[in-house]
Amino acid sequence: MSSSPSPDTSVLPVVQAQLLGPQWPTLDPFLFCAHHDDAYPAGNAAFGPAVPIDDRQIGSDFSRKDGWSMYHGDTVPGFPGHPHRGFETVTLVRKGLIDHSDSLGAAARFGGGDVQWVTAGKGIVHSEMFPLLNATAPNPLELFQIWLNLPARHKMVEPHFTMLWSERIPRLEHRDAAGRKTTVTVVAGALPGAPAPLSPPPESWASQPEGDVAIWTLHLEPGAEWTLPAAAGAGTQRMLYFFVGESLRVGPQEVDRHAALQLRAGHDWLLANTGTTPVECLLLQGRPIAEPVAQYGPFVMNTQAEIMQAMNDYRRTQFGGWPWPDQDPVHGTAARRFARYPGQASEEIPEASPASSAAG
Repeated sequence: MSSSPSPDTSVLPVVQAQLLGPQWPTLDPFLFCAHHDDAYPAGNAAFGPAVPIDDRQIGSDFSRKDGWSMYHGDTVPGFPGHPHRGFETVTLVRKGLIDHSDSLGAAARFGGGDVQWVTAGKGIVHSEMFPLLNATAPNPLELFQIWLNLPARHKMVEPHFTMLWSERIPRLEHRDAAGRKTTVTVVAGALPGAPAPLSPPPESWASQPEGDVAIWTLHLEPGAEWTLPAAAGAGTQRMLYFFVGESLRVGPQEVDRHAALQLRAGHDWLLANTGTTPVECLLLQGRPIAEPVAQYGPFVMNTQAEIMQAMNDYRRTQFGGWPWPDQDPVHGTAARRFARYPGQASEEIPEASPASSAAG
């Protein structure tokens, strides 16, 4: 009896698959990817949860009790003032609103598909608070926070803060032969057929021609098919996070659990939603920086000596100091979206609901 030949694994799209947990695996040049999905209750007068929180480990609550966490907040959920050096944070908000404040004097309230991009460079202190503005209904919050490394030559650049507003982020809408739609939201990286992407911060690896960085979110209707194009550069690494939906087919491979899928980036691959509910994915790709990584908490450098220097510099200078009266500033009661850049006038965006629907 002859057996069927084994498949040629060298041409299968998925190099490796890992089930998703609270923190998602990443590939160089990415350092970290967290998916926060919190079902916050109605808020109180101080913008915190209008329910008892005494049974939580206040200041370090990652319990997800009742479907949400306080994180490092003691009144308002979120992350009060903390430092970074040597990398970038990219925050994609799918639901709810975030209040940003930093040592540059910048401030913002953003959400519902907006993206905040911060180059920490030689050092920045910022807070990211999740004010519960709605006092009569739940305050759901969902976001991705992604850490993107900086090459050694840019680790000590001046810090940079920018906002990519949802209305301005390019999107590609594709209908397959059966009319089923795939929507790709292009946070960074050119995508054939989509409008030109917005500019990342100037010193970002995403702004370097050799970086080949892409950050996309994908929404496939039930039964929809779309061809993920090959990465432009040789050596590019690509991770596709399948986090919503029943099942996804990548080329000939069926995936029926939410997983981080390391893909062969040099090929086009047909993606198909083989379930009865929408599929959503996050794609992170880039050419590796391929330099040593030394990390201690919020500092990412190339050597342990540079980490020690970062710690000493922060103790000595506080990276410019903290210009806010509190470590966890909240920017008022209105669900207004705005940004105030260092030394510039504020930018106002039309009002959004704090419980706006997830952005594709």
